[in-house]
Amino acid sequence: MLEGIVRDSIGKKATKALRRDGYLIANIYGKGLENINAAFKDNEFIKAVRAKETLIFDVKVDGKDFPVIIQEYQRDPVTNRLLHVDLRVAQKGLLASYLVPVKTTGTPIGFKNKGVLIVSKKRLLVKAKAEDLPNSFTLDVSDLDVGNSILIRDIEVPANVTLMDADRVSVVGVIKAK
Repeated sequence: MLEGIVRDSIGKKATKALRRDGYLIANIYGKGLENINAAFKDNEFIKAVRAKETLIFDVKVDGKDFPVIIQEYQRDPVTNRLLHVDLRVAQKGLLASYLVPVKTTGTPIGFKNKGVLIVSKKRLLVKAKAEDLPNSFTLDVSDLDVGNSILIRDIEVPANVTLMDADRVSVVGVIKAK
């Protein structure tokens, strides 16, 4: 389980000092819960996120355990280092909005016709309870030719999960390379 510390000061000076010491700044929040300003060791956080098998993973801050989902993160534009992460508490039985990653499988037919695969939506906004949340949406792109795409309405959605984007929005597609 990933362990973090509570940040006492949320000012710019204290944040810079924590980052210099190898910490990742984080906010943990949820409906009806008080926001927690936390910090995690940079490398430990990345290892925990890569090793997780489900979308929801556990963190421990100030002696309390929280099942959380990464809601948003910010990277340094030059070094690509993680700067900040927002963690949303996945509360059982509570209907909430979450971002679920999109994964692709297969090789599109359009590659033979000088096409390029474009992933327009890397994460899809869904409304669901934490226990019904899918780990990811896996899309088979092997039938896509140049000019074809997979729309929101073409995705199979598990029971008790609602996609919040318009059904005409493209998720992945193959376009002609220039």
